[in-house]
Formats: sequence, structure tokens, C-alpha cells
Amino acid sequence: MNQLSTKQKSFYKEIARILWEEWDPIGVNDGDNQWNDEYDSYVPHTFKLALDNADASKIAKHLSTAIIQNMGLSSNPNHDLRVAQLITETKIKMLGS
Repeated sequence: MNQLSTKQKSFYKEIARILWEEWDPIGVNDGDNQWNDEYDSYVPHTFKLALDNADASKIAKHLSTAIIQNMGLSSNPNHDLRVAQLITETKIKMLGS
């Protein structure tokens, strides 16, 4: 992460926030908890996909696969797509297209 620009570092942190506040597939964020690192392991690949201009459906597929393969849970593809759209929109706002 050292070679990232300040804007890219901010976007990386924003992805971590989005995964914690919006994605939260195991429901550990009940609104009263402060952010923790529960989903941090999913940030690097999600960040890379976004930087590589992956569309929301590709990011959503990554998130859904993480839920199924890593957490052993059923995914909610519509929810994952909404989160992925938020990530792609945030990337455009923070870094441009």
C-alpha cells in the first residue's frame, strides 16, 4: 500500500468502511459496534478489481463468492450488487473514471 497515492489510500479505507457498514454478510455490525477488521481480508482484492475498472457485476460476483466459499453462507446477489455499485460509484467520486 506504500506506492498508492493519497487518494487511492483513502479509497482503500472507504472500501473497508463500505464492507463493514453496507456489506456485512455475517451481521456483526449491529449499528452500535465501532468498525473492526472483520472484513479487511476482502478489501485488497475488491480494491484491485475497482482499480482495474471492473464493473459492479464482477465486484458483486467476487463478494458473493467470498460469502459462499470463505464464510460458508448463502449470498444475496442483489445485495452484493448494490454494495458493488456503491464501490464503483465511490471510486468514480474519489478517483475519477
